[in-house]
Amino acid sequence: MAIEGIFRDEIEIRQVDKFFAGEMGRQIHRYIKARGSMSMLEKIEKRIGSLSIPERENAMAKYIDLNRKVIEDLDWRMLIARAMANYCDSYSYFVKMVADEQTMRFYEERMKKKYVRFHEVFEENGKYGIKDVDGNIMLHARYDFLRTPFIYVDDLVSMPVIAEKDGKMGLVLPDGHDTVVLPFDYDDISLRDEEPWFELTKDGQTQLWNGLDELSD
Repeated sequence: MAIEGIFRDEIEIRQVDKFFAGEMGRQIHRYIKARGSMSMLEKIEKRIGSLSIPERENAMAKYIDLNRKVIEDLDWRMLIARAMANYCDSYSYFVKMVADEQTMRFYEERMKKKYVRFHEVFEENGKYGIKDVDGNIMLHARYDFLRTPFIYVDDLVSMPVIAEKDGKMGLVLPDGHDTVVLPFDYDDISLRDEEPWFELTKDGQTQLWNGLDELSD
């Protein structure tokens, strides 16, 4: 059994984190490219490229939270092995590192903790809200219905949440302050598969909205 310090000292962990972030970035790249949104891909990669490694990890975790298919069939250990290969300066050291089960288990648990940070809807007194993975409130329990759009657009700006209050639908940001993006005036709000992202119904009339711009007919 390998001594823990051989494969998991502070410098090594930091370097594996760095290279794994690159591998996860490529995973997201392939996911977006497969959907054909090149403009979205360019904006996200430009945004991520300017971040530090911890900031990049956090940004990608948020992206994954709203695009969970990114990691649906992900082979975590393959990405970890690629990250290790980028770090190691000899094949023999790489083989020993990958073959050490405790080391692989350590990094697999570490990376999942960093990147699998899903929010959850919670109920309180018959109303619904949203908490992040650490239990911080993103939306207070004030709503009769909530639906999170599982999309993440352009420069990593999260989309508003579809919510219902007093029989009417509106859009609110999960920012911890319950910021209202569109007032609770609508009879129905549904999510589309492409831009504009939202279809709004009010008094029998339908409008489209992409979450960022003005309403359109």
